[in-house]
Amino acid sequence: MSTPPRPSLKSLPRTPDQPSTAEPAPARDGRSAPKDVGRKAVPSALRPDPQQTTTATDGAALLNEVEQYHRRFNVFPLDAAYVAVALWDAHAHLLDCFDSTPRLAFLSPEPGSGKSRALEIVETLVPQPMVAVNASAAALFRAVSGAEGRPTILFDEIDTVFGPKAGDNEELRGFLNAGHRRSGVTYRCVGDGGNQSVQAFPSYAGVAVAGLGSLPDTILTRSIIIRMRRRARNEKVQPFRQRIHTQEGHALRDRLAAWADSVRHLVDGVFPDMPDEVTDRPADVWEPLLAVADAAGGDWPKRARAACVELVNAAKADDKGSTGIRLLTDLRDHVLNGIDRLPTVAVLERLHSLDEAPWADMGGKPLDSRGLAKLLREYMTADNRPVTARNIKTGGGVLKGYYAADLADAWARYCPPPPETALLPLPPLPGRSEP
Repeated sequence: MSTPPRPSLKSLPRTPDQPSTAEPAPARDGRSAPKDVGRKAVPSALRPDPQQTTTATDGAALLNEVEQYHRRFNVFPLDAAYVAVALWDAHAHLLDCFDSTPRLAFLSPEPGSGKSRALEIVETLVPQPMVAVNASAAALFRAVSGAEGRPTILFDEIDTVFGPKAGDNEELRGFLNAGHRRSGVTYRCVGDGGNQSVQAFPSYAGVAVAGLGSLPDTILTRSIIIRMRRRARNEKVQPFRQRIHTQEGHALRDRLAAWADSVRHLVDGVFPDMPDEVTDRPADVWEPLLAVADAAGGDWPKRARAACVELVNAAKADDKGSTGIRLLTDLRDHVLNGIDRLPTVAVLERLHSLDEAPWADMGGKPLDSRGLAKLLREYMTADNRPVTARNIKTGGGVLKGYYAADLADAWARYCPPPPETALLPLPPLPGRSEP
């Protein structure tokens, strides 16, 4: 006799004040799964009162409460960050309505900046949180495709995975990038010996990360980035007491789930109007959050779009780009500014003299001609040839070097707009002649 199919959570509607009878999800990362204390008996002081229950479908008021919940325990650098994080919490309950899900990244230059606490608060508000520390890609894609239902992955200490000493972790990076899209899958061979077959494992899942430093570029561009900083002496927050405040978070989570079920038809398949200045990948990142804001109503559509523009612009200002884009930009603004060609030795000399640039210390060594050629070879000229060093005739002979004309197409395609105040051109090389 076959085992009857396990009912999904969607088939078990519940009211906001009706605790779920679902068993807590088992641990998937080797750590003890957090107890779902919010689904147990809730003290009367924390139980939603009838008035709250009747207003549970007021999405704007509910998101206001979620935002205030974050404000009690976290100091974010911008008000826009509270808006983004509250919307991200809500979008995690509507994941199947979207084509993509943004990654939420709490990053800081120093420890003790509130990243883990922010992730801890998010954990109380999202469905099926799975706290992962140093988890492998194999563990994560099996968790996402498991029978227990799709988890919301909360990856703390992500710098131990992608930091300077950790290597690239290409497999995990591939999983996180593929899971950004609903159609994303991870292929693996299953079976023994000659009976192996290729199987596609779904990778689509909500992911929030916290860590020091930065992330690989491909993950950053799929993320809403919250640049955390250590609290100043005049910035006060309420201490987070897990035994008390987790229950409050879970009560909000259950109300978010109920509200999400009530507005699912308003969000599913909807393409919200995006701010004019937000296009391409940033538009993909923000589209689910703006759809949630539109469904909530009140002032959330306006606040969400303002937050979208502010955080996208902040990301552009903070973004030094990949190493290659940083190199292209420095070549345009500081090295080849006002001159049409320069020998490689002069290019490197000028790059090394830029105080705030990384070129004098690339992993303990200055950038050399081989490294420069490797970086620039990734870009193409206007006639679709790789950018390479060419001969430059000088008074002392022929030297290898780079032409501004070869880099012009890459500058136009990849670099931010040039500074409004024109930089002074470098003087021409003495004794230079046409190639």
